[in-house]
Amino acid sequence: MPRLSAIVIAKNEAANIADCLDSLAFCEEVVVLDGGSSDDTVALAKAKGARVVSAPDWQGFGPQKNLVLSQAHGDWVLSIDADERVTPALAAEIQQAISEGKANGYKMPRLSSFCGREIRHSGWYPDYVLRLFRRDKGRFSDDLVHERVICEAPVGHLREPLRHRTIASLEDALSKSDRYSTAGAEMLVTSGRRVYFLGGITHGCWTFLRSYFFRAGFLDGPEGFLVARYHAQTTFYRYMKAWMKQRRGGLK
Repeated sequence: MPRLSAIVIAKNEAANIADCLDSLAFCEEVVVLDGGSSDDTVALAKAKGARVVSAPDWQGFGPQKNLVLSQAHGDWVLSIDADERVTPALAAEIQQAISEGKANGYKMPRLSSFCGREIRHSGWYPDYVLRLFRRDKGRFSDDLVHERVICEAPVGHLREPLRHRTIASLEDALSKSDRYSTAGAEMLVTSGRRVYFLGGITHGCWTFLRSYFFRAGFLDGPEGFLVARYHAQTTFYRYMKAWMKQRRGGLK
């Protein structure tokens, strides 16, 4: 039985998957769940030695990650997105944490980039994410987006950051904003929470102010402004899409 399994969900990630899997070479098993890619994602993943599982019917990030988790066999699981990279220093720290086994899961800081610039303010760093856990002690929440690992205590912290190439271009930002706002709107509607037109405006404005001023996004230069604008737009459209759906559905 492998000691450490890495799991990745992917769809049309040909530009990212090879580098991602190269950074996971230290893991005994790598499982990629493909969500129906139309590019070379599957071929590239297999060429890197990953076991590829097909799941073309998208159920949301949480359900997809629980599905790929069920395919892992290792005592420990490392969950990585296709646009994330494990550095050699982080890999060594992960191996040491597993060897010591002092906790059931570990959070690690995540250092993200926007259009090629590392963002160290704007509320983006340190962005601690729980990605390493004992397979029998953790699972993912069922959230459609912004899923998280639910792990039994104790949970420790690693020092080395996980590298995240979150937004490669402005076109990527627009596409991601659209996808995430749609999923977020679905979650709002499903929760039964009533959404108002004015709420989209106020939440969007507050999101920009919080990111750019209160979380010092201005220190990240022009990209800091774009990050704040990206978050504000995603928040605004999340509420607007939910409001439109509730309005069309005749919700009171």
